[in-house]
Formats: sequence, C-alpha cells, structure tokens
Amino acid sequence: MDLTIQTPAVLFPAISLLLIAYTNKFLAIANLIRNLSSDYTKRSEAERPLLLRQIASLRRRVMLIRWMQAAGVASILCCVLTMFALYAQWQTSAKIVFALALLLMIASLVLSLIEIFLSAGALRMVLLDLQEKEQGR
Repeated sequence: MDLTIQTPAVLFPAISLLLIAYTNKFLAIANLIRNLSSDYTKRSEAERPLLLRQIASLRRRVMLIRWMQAAGVASILCCVLTMFALYAQWQTSAKIVFALALLLMIASLVLSLIEIFLSAGALRMVLLDLQEKEQGR
C-alpha cells in the first residue's frame, strides 16, 4: 500500500478537535480545583474529607488530560513528519511514522476513556454524599 499526502492530512481535523476538547476539559477542571480549594477553608472539618477526595480525583484527571494532550500533539507532529517523508519520497519511513501517529492517537483516545471513567466516579462520589446528607435529615 502506498501512502499519499492526503492520508495523514485526514487526521488533522480529528486531532485538532480532540485537542480543543481536551483543552476545554482541562480548563473546566482547573476552575473546579480553584473553587474547591477556596471552599476547603470555608467548610467544616466533617466536610473536608470529601473535598480532599474530589481534589485528589481531579489531580489524577488533570494528569491524564496532560498525557492525552501530549499524545495528541505527538500524533499531529507524526502526521506532519509523514507528509514530509512522502514529499521526500521516503515511502517506508512515511509508513512507519504514520503508524506511530495512529498508535499515538489510539493512546490519546484510551487515556480519554480512562479520564471519562474517573469523571463518572467523581460524580458518583458527590451524588453519594448528597444522598447520605438527604437520608441523614
């Protein structure tokens, strides 16, 4: 199979949209961490453990998002290198670098899936806390 210059170019819009989505997640989590940090000093001693668990979960999610972004950027960089290799008529090198771009995209998506599960777990923690408070009334 011969690669054409259009093949790696197909990934550009997908990777760009993913990076925008990752950046939006990062910004939302950063705001949430700031809010929880300021809430920590205002909360009672009994409420602080929940906040600390939420902050720990958010810290893990921020780390995952950072790796998701890194894998996405590396993937787009490999696509550009693939296009350069194709331009230079290095077909074998282009195939190897493009395969690496696809693997990096897969890694980014897997990390995104893990982050989604962590996010759902964090929401479950908050909902359980609300349910406990409601039952304690």
